[in-house]
Amino acid sequence: MTRGVFVVLEGGEASGKTTQAIRLAARLREQGREVVETFEPGATAVGAGLRALLLDGPERLEPMTEALLLAADRAQHIAEVVRPALGRGADVVSDRFVASSLAYQGIGRGVGVEVVERLNRVVTAELEPDLVVVLDVTDAVAGTRRPEASDRMERAGERFHATVRDAYRKLAADRGWALVDGGGDPDTVAEQIWALVEPRLSS
Repeated sequence: MTRGVFVVLEGGEASGKTTQAIRLAARLREQGREVVETFEPGATAVGAGLRALLLDGPERLEPMTEALLLAADRAQHIAEVVRPALGRGADVVSDRFVASSLAYQGIGRGVGVEVVERLNRVVTAELEPDLVVVLDVTDAVAGTRRPEASDRMERAGERFHATVRDAYRKLAADRGWALVDGGGDPDTVAEQIWALVEPRLSS
């Protein structure tokens, strides 16, 4: 059986990735394909508990603790959701994956990209997305979109989130991730993403 296509939507807060992940999954289904929509952190029962530790409450988490909790969530996510879906030929559209850890913890929290990458190489057992799409928005656009901060990550502050957005741009250039302007009309953004995804469906 042919493995499904694994597409990851990435970006900083208020980049529009969640909206575009939903739209992409719907369009894939219109092509008659089985699609599993998922997200990180928290897509499994174990992951939901880890998400609460990561995002709820006022306590400060050490950056490495944060990176390890996210890696644990990812290990469960891959085992329960991603690999089984791909193995039966379904496409997987994920709102965040390893790229988020590289940008947020590797650079934003200062853990180090190489450290986070080594950790996640063990967790993923070399599983790589077929396509990583980073939705890029300016700091000004993100500021107009972001709701009042409600979780630990959203409360990290403007400087942190600007650093994360810049990290995504640099990582995308270094690693061949597709960078799409997320500040435009949602229909236009969706078409740009589809133009990247469609060629991979027949490969």
